[in-house]
Amino acid sequence: METRKVVVSALQFACTDDLLTNVDTAERLVRAAHGKGANIILIQELFEGYYFCQAQREDFFLRAKPYKDHPTIIRMQRLAKELGVVIPVSFFEEANNAHYNSIAIIDADGSDLGLYRKSHIPDGPGYQEKFYFNPGDTGFKVFETKYAKIGVAICWDQWFPEAARAMVLQGAEILFYPTAIGSEPQDEGLDSRDHWRRVMQGHAGANLVPLVTSNRVGKEVIRTEHGDSEITFYGNSFIAGPAGEVVEAADDKEEAVLVAQFDLDKIKSKRHSWGIFRDRRPYLYKVLLTLDGSNPPR
Repeated sequence: METRKVVVSALQFACTDDLLTNVDTAERLVRAAHGKGANIILIQELFEGYYFCQAQREDFFLRAKPYKDHPTIIRMQRLAKELGVVIPVSFFEEANNAHYNSIAIIDADGSDLGLYRKSHIPDGPGYQEKFYFNPGDTGFKVFETKYAKIGVAICWDQWFPEAARAMVLQGAEILFYPTAIGSEPQDEGLDSRDHWRRVMQGHAGANLVPLVTSNRVGKEVIRTEHGDSEITFYGNSFIAGPAGEVVEAADDKEEAVLVAQFDLDKIKSKRHSWGIFRDRRPYLYKVLLTLDGSNPPR
């Protein structure tokens, strides 16, 4: 009996602050992943330039572009169609007077399947995203691509188990998380790498689905109103299997093209037989609709 097998890929590279250079690099690595047999290829978060959210600067809003006719998305549509691959494309979206950290899902025929806007927006030293981004208004979505039903969320979203569960409940067979995370400018001794990885391994294992995350590497320096701020991004992009096991991983310095194959029908049977969705009790979870755990809706 034939089964549905899919090859997923996570890309990892150091960004410059030149858009064309970065998009050229992304295309080169997409082609390399395709050469390794990849069907769905994940590029890291906001890959068109430096991670600008280290600073609160008005001029950085000029980096935002409308979703419609976005030049990088159009270029990736052409590439996806040429290679027959699925490419989620992260970008800084301008929507009239709103701005979003968004991702467009490009199917293997080059068609645009729609948009997800980042739901959880961080705000801390070095990661001041609330200055730039409105909270996403799309809700968590599942996209039916040529090769699989996929759920795609963005960076800070990956710390929230509710987001992963919401996507898998809607039928996601694989979870994807484009990311930009590294050192903490306010605390040189804080390294979140292992914590970050374990949390996402938990999403894969708790939902019995593969998971793909793509993070950048390299040191980026941004001028702020208080002087220069720098982050060294720790890479460690990885692909996890449905038990949460890491099947492919990159290091903290080098460019990488990770690939792994999964049998989606076999995983589906395991997920159903394991009983984690059969034994859910949604009526007991109303407390999750509160902020402080009290007075859940009746």
